[in-house]
This record gives sequence, C-alpha cells and structure tokens, in this order.
Amino acid sequence: MSPSIALPDAPSVVAGHGRAAVLTPDGELLLLPTQDAAALLKTLPPPILVHAPATFRRLGIRPGPAFDLLDLFAFVRPARTAAPTPRGLAMALDDDQPPIGLEAEVTRLPDLAATLLNQLAQGRDTLLNRDAATLAARMQKAGWGWGGYVTHALGRPDAAATNEPMKVWKKLPEWEDAAPQPPPSAHPVPESEARLRLAAMLGPHAEQRPGQGDYAAAAAAAFAPREIRGDPHLVLAEAGTGTGKTLGYLAPASLWAEKNRGAVWISTFTRHLQRQIDDELERLIPDPTQRRRRIVVRKGRENYLCLLNLEDAVGSASGGFMHQQVIPLGLIARWAMATDDGDVQGGDLPGWLPELFGTALIASLADRRGECIHAACPHWRRCFIEHTIRRSRTAELVVANHALVMTQAAWGGLDDNAVPTRYVFDEGHHVFDAADSAFSAALSGIETAELRRWLRGAEGGRSRARGLRKRLDDLVADRPALVAPLDAALAAANALTPADWAARMQDPDPERDTPELSHIEPGRPNPAESFLRLIRRQLLARSPGADPRGPQGSIECDVFPLNQDAAAAAESLAKALARITEPLATLRERLLARLDDEAEELDEATRNRIEAIGRSLTRRALNPLQAWQTMLWSLTEPQPEPGKRPTHVLFLRLDRRDGPRDLDVGLHRHWLDPTIPFATTLAAPAQGLLVTSATLRDSGEADPETAWTSAEARVGAPHLPSPAIRAAVASPFDYALQTRAFVVTDVTPGNLDQLAAAYRALFLASEGSGLGLFTAIARLRAVHARIAPELEQAGIPLYAQHVDAMGNATLVDIFRAEQESCLLGTDAMRDGVDVPGNALRLVVFERTPWPRPDILHRERRIHLSDGDPKGYDDRIVRLRLRQAFGRLIRRASDRGVFVLLDRQAPSRLMSSFPPGVTVQRVGLAQAVAETATFLRTRAFVTPPPPG
Repeated sequence: MSPSIALPDAPSVVAGHGRAAVLTPDGELLLLPTQDAAALLKTLPPPILVHAPATFRRLGIRPGPAFDLLDLFAFVRPARTAAPTPRGLAMALDDDQPPIGLEAEVTRLPDLAATLLNQLAQGRDTLLNRDAATLAARMQKAGWGWGGYVTHALGRPDAAATNEPMKVWKKLPEWEDAAPQPPPSAHPVPESEARLRLAAMLGPHAEQRPGQGDYAAAAAAAFAPREIRGDPHLVLAEAGTGTGKTLGYLAPASLWAEKNRGAVWISTFTRHLQRQIDDELERLIPDPTQRRRRIVVRKGRENYLCLLNLEDAVGSASGGFMHQQVIPLGLIARWAMATDDGDVQGGDLPGWLPELFGTALIASLADRRGECIHAACPHWRRCFIEHTIRRSRTAELVVANHALVMTQAAWGGLDDNAVPTRYVFDEGHHVFDAADSAFSAALSGIETAELRRWLRGAEGGRSRARGLRKRLDDLVADRPALVAPLDAALAAANALTPADWAARMQDPDPERDTPELSHIEPGRPNPAESFLRLIRRQLLARSPGADPRGPQGSIECDVFPLNQDAAAAAESLAKALARITEPLATLRERLLARLDDEAEELDEATRNRIEAIGRSLTRRALNPLQAWQTMLWSLTEPQPEPGKRPTHVLFLRLDRRDGPRDLDVGLHRHWLDPTIPFATTLAAPAQGLLVTSATLRDSGEADPETAWTSAEARVGAPHLPSPAIRAAVASPFDYALQTRAFVVTDVTPGNLDQLAAAYRALFLASEGSGLGLFTAIARLRAVHARIAPELEQAGIPLYAQHVDAMGNATLVDIFRAEQESCLLGTDAMRDGVDVPGNALRLVVFERTPWPRPDILHRERRIHLSDGDPKGYDDRIVRLRLRQAFGRLIRRASDRGVFVLLDRQAPSRLMSSFPPGVTVQRVGLAQAVAETATFLRTRAFVTPPPPG
C-alpha cells in the first residue's frame, strides 16, 4: 500500500507582467496587479510557485521562503529536465492538457506538486530512493520547505537527518584501465557504402531525401587515407536546411570508425547542437550500454562535477558554515547518483538549477581553475571526467565543441598525447570565430590575478583555492632540487596582480595602496598592477567624451603610439614574468625527469599524476607567461608602419559594468587571420576534415567562385597544400511558398515607442512564436517593458534575455516548450535558438546586424578584404541574416516570416535569402496584416498527420 501524500497549506502564485494570479489556501482564485499580489503574499504563508527568482523579480519583491516546484522536480526526477514554467512542468509530467494562461496555471500548481509526490511514493523502494528520506530530512533541517512532505510521501516521516546521502563519492562506480589502443587502420569509405549506411540508419519507412544521400557520398571523401604528410583531405560541404545533414555525415563517420577501429571527433559550436547530435545517436543506438561504449560527449574538465570540491562544500555546509547550501548540495547529490556523465554545464543537470541557488555554487563544484590533483585525489578512480577520458579513448564517435577541439590541437592532446586524425566540424561557419578565440591571448587584471591564485592559492578570504605548493606537497617534499624552483616561482608570483587589484585602479593616489614586492624588491610597486594602471590611463585619455571617468561599457584604443611610462612598465613586467617562468620551467623539467630516473620505483598512479602536473604547468602557467612576455617585449620595439599588414593585432581594452566600475583592463593579442594557426596546428596534422554548415557560402555573391573562395578563406583552406573538395546540396524546402520577408519602412530609427509598437503588433499578428533580436541591451529592455503586459493579456507570454532571472539556455527551453510565447534576445542568441515547428514562426530583427566596429574588425576589413572593405562587412551581415532566416523552416509543413525593422538596410543585403524569397519593403501596417494572413493559413498551422 502506497503511503499517502500531503500538500502544503499554502497559496499558489504565478506572476506575469503587471499581473499575477494567486490561489489562496482556502481556494479563492484572484487575478491582481503585481503590487497588490505582492502585498497579499506578505500576509500569507510561503507560496507554491515555479522558479522563485523569476517569480519574485516579476512581483517586485525581495526573494523569500517558497515551495518551488522546481526544487521538488529536481529531487524527485534527478538528471531530468523541464522548461521551468507551470506549462513546461506539466508537459514534462506527461500532462495531456498543459495549462495556458495565469489563472489556469496557478490552479494547476497543487496538482503538479501532488503528481511529483505521488511519483516519489510509488518509487520509494527503488535503489535511487534508498537514502532519499534521510537526505530530505537533512535538507528540511537546513530550511527546505518540501522536506517534510517528501519524507511523508516516502513513508518515513520520522527519518533521521544525516549528511551521509550527500557523500556520493563513496557510492559511485570506479573506472577500470584498459590496454592502450593501437592506431586505427586507413580503409576509405566509398561513396556507395556511405549511401548504404545512411539507408540502414534511416530505415525503410523514412522520408525520402535525395540530397541527403548525395551529401553523405560527398562527406565520405573526408575519410580517404592521406597521401602526403601535412596535406589532409579537406571537404567543404554546404547542406541546405532540411537536407538531413547530421545523419548525412554520421553515416560515413560511423562506418569509418567501425572499419578502422578509430575515433571520429564531431565538433559543434553550440551546446544545443551537441545535445541534438547526442539525441540523434540515442535514437539510432537505443541500447544504453552499446551507446555508452560507442559514443562519448566530451567537454573540458571545467564542465564536470569535481568530487573533491563537492566533499569540501559538503564539509563546509555540514559544519555550520554556509549552512544554507545544504539544500542545493542535496539536490546535486541526488543528481550525481543519476547523471549519465557528471556534466554540470549543459548536460543532464537542469540549466535552471544554478539560477535557483546562484551560479557561484555550481561553478565552484567544477574544477574551473585547473586545480585538479589527479591521482593524489582520494576520489580519482570515481571521477566523472576520468570516466569520460577513458571512454573517449575507445569510443567510435566523440562529440565535442570547437573550443575544446582547437585547444586539444594546440596543446597536443588534452589528458594525454593523443590527438584525433579525423574531424567533422558542424556549424562550420563558426570555425573562424572559434579559432579567433582559441588562439588569442590577453594580459589583463583578471588573467594575471587568476594565474597568481593558481600558483599561490587563496591569500585571505574564504576561498577553497589550493595553491601549487599544496597540490605538489608530497611530490616535492624532502627534494631540494624541486623545492628550490617551487619556492622561487611562488615568490616571483608576487609580481602578478592580487585579487583586489580592480579596487585600486581608480585611486587618484596610485602609490598609496599599490602592493609592494616585499619578498623580492622591497619598496617597489607591483609591476603588473603598475602596467595595467598606465594602459588604463591611455585608454581613458584616448576615449571620446568629456566625462573625466570615461565612457561606460567597453573601451578600446590602439597600443601605438604607446606612452613612454607604459613602455617602461611593459619592460619591467616582462622581466618580472621571466622570473616566474624560469623556475617553473625548471620545476617541470625536474618533475618529468623522475619518470625516467625512478622508472622502476614509481607506481602507475604517481606516474600519471606527474605527467598530468607537467601538462598543467605548461598549459596553465608557462604558455600564458611566454605569450605575455612576447606581447610585452613587442611594445618596446619600434612602432609598426601604418597600413602594413600585421601577423597579430594588438589593442588595449577596458571592460566596465554598472557604469564606470572597472571589470577588467588589459592588453589583447589576436591573429589577424586565425585560420593560420587552425590550419597549422589542427588541420595539417589530421588525415581528413569535413567542414559543414547550411551557411558556408555568401549567397549574395554574384560569382559562385568568389563565394566558394570566401568560404574557404574562413576555414583556412588556402593555408593547406591541396585545394578543398567542394560540395553543396540545396535545401528541399519551397521557400517562396513557405516564407515571407519584409523590411519595414516607417519605423523611425531611435524611436523606442515606434520600435515597441512594431514588436507588439507583429507578435500579436503571429499569435506568439516570435523571436525578437536586438543589437543593444538597453533597447531590448525598453521594448520589453513597453509590450510585455499587453502581450500577456493576449495570452502571449514574453520572455527576455537580460530581463528575466534565467539563463539563455533556460529561456530557449521555455520558448521551445511554450509555442504561444515570444522571446527577446541580443543578436548573440541567434545561434542558440534552434526550434522546429510552430514554436518559431516569426523572426524580427531590430536593426541590420552590422559587425561591431572595433579595432580588430577594422584591421581585418582592411587586410582580409582583398581591397573591398565594404564588401567584407556586407558578407558578414548577409551570413548573419541568412543564419537567422534559416531558423524559421525546419520541415515541409512550416511557415515563417522574417521582418527587419530597419528602413536604412541596403538592398544589396537582401540577397542573403534563399532563391525565390522576395523581400518586400512595406509599411508596418501592411507587414502586420500580411504576417497575420500568411501564418494563419490552415494548411500550415499544424503539421500534417503521419502516413
């Protein structure tokens, strides 16, 4: 007999924009202005709600106690997720009629709580719930409102509170080592075999897509054996939306991996596509044991739960310090016992969990600062990332991201010296930007303070940071040859900026509080902080405006001409950094020498640890120190001739937040053409690469050859010996029939009232399912404030980046789940929104998405444009418009409308859109009317029934 359940005798609340629905404890349903609802709730017990931070923000009140259904969901269904709204929760709980509207939603909240508690009661005897009652009791003791109701549902209302269930590091399985893998064979994948594999993956009843087979056959060329060292097979394959690109490249990739017993690394730019590929593979390989053996989703070490950090956090919370963290740590413990891979940054941990309890706690549970002690960790054999590393060594397909893959190539391996030989770069139009980020360097306040902390550990405060001495203590103890360089490096690290450097940047008396090099050169100010202060002065001196504090936001200026004081400070800092580099290099060399000198004495765990420390010293310290010294010494050289093409672009930048408050200041270095290091470090050593996207080429180019040449330049093809293999498969969709595109001509630029009116009218015309993209956060917020209440009254919830207390991934999940909702975001959200079907029918751009006119772009449009800087800008815009337009249509039954609210948009940019799409320049009223008529065509409102 199942235990009974009990529910809180509490009100329920759902907050909208300007209104809120409240269900009182005695069952009265009220629809009130948010101010009245907030006042009422102050007189009632803590309410039942969904997403407390977002709800309290909309109510305009300080966060307080509440029965958040997301907490309960995370406890009852760990490692499962749901859109964090009443409707999203109902859908996740298989409700056939999820509620729509504030009143329907608020009346459903008690039912959702009952459903979750009933599920818990029914599963009380499962292995997962063996310790659930004692954990809930411990969380209740820390203030978790649901605790008593959970123990009641589990039939153990008197369960003793204990910390033991949070100690998951005692229960997780250990990994086992396997023999090293031999190198893969080099058998090719013939086109005919790629087509057959694709047909087998699709099954006999799949929709026929002739272009998909052609695409798979073309992609197979990337898996041919290399003929000349340093000359890989590079295939550029553009697959129009709807081609079935993912399965198209998985067919030859999986076949090559099977035939040759090697791994293919599939790289994406966005986490969403990583999840999408993983879901596709789950459908193809439904057996979880087989899938776990053959497929691995790989991310950087900083993305995974660190069990040692978890143990530290549990210890702190259990001892009374940070007692309130027991509740989120309890939910993390539940998740850790159910997760597939321990990824806390986009895996099966709900993205809204950090939003409920603060991102700092979740971030602190991962090794985000490179402090892993590897085999010295008592939990090493249960470590999530170590499990993933070992699985990836024997997997057939490894799904990663561009940043990780490029970092791996630059480092010559991640956790060992193994580097892939076969790659697929999906979202290939982002290769240039990903390489730009991966191969750049920044000598800044944040970066130097972070290196100081990595070397010296926490210097005061409550940080759990472990310094290098603590991490190496047992390896260097009683070894003077190792202790001496370690001591020298840590003493020299005083030259780096302390954690509180930013607080002194605006001090009018720079000598008063600047820390001295007391252990090296008494009386001399910190050289890193002195250099940063001087380049900050140059930045402010050369920025426009009369305010002595300088402008808000980010400020950039050219390095040259560099003021003389800064040049002298650069030389001084370079010498100080050399005093850190030299002993660290010696320490690394002598540590690694132990592998040979003590080969017969070292056990495997110690050998692994020394190798890992050697890699860590190189990547976390020596590489950035050497890059910084090169940058600093370049400042002491003669000024470059104006107009001369540089290899690198150097500039100064000051980042600010909340007005003139400094966030970071530094010297930055980027490759002018970042595809050069991409080609030399990743592509040239590989056997073959497939770079693919729906938008590789600029469709606005009149000459197809020019379009291909430009696409090749953005992925580094000109820097390889042999030309790239080109392939293009057109989209099967009828864009002339399925889409409309408008440029609205009567919205005055800069008029926020007109801009808001346009968004309001268009979102009402589409009846929701609209995405609004902005180039400025201030305008986004202003438009949201003007239109959200009216849209909500029309039954269209409006969510917004930089407004709602939710992250981008959470907002997109809500937008995907709630088809009648609309979403506002900056242009950067364009790539994160991949929403098939009726959930996205309208894309509205506030302005033409011109590239940001910063120093780096200035240099690239001069030197990489082949003498046509205007054309260089246009290509970037056309690709952005094309990418956004491509989000609208994902299947043959979709309809979509694209609107640009910029009457100044040049006609030459309108060639961005697919053939057959005619861009109409019309007034707002006509655009609204045609949008409403077009999207309400019944044949396209819902997808056709199957069969």
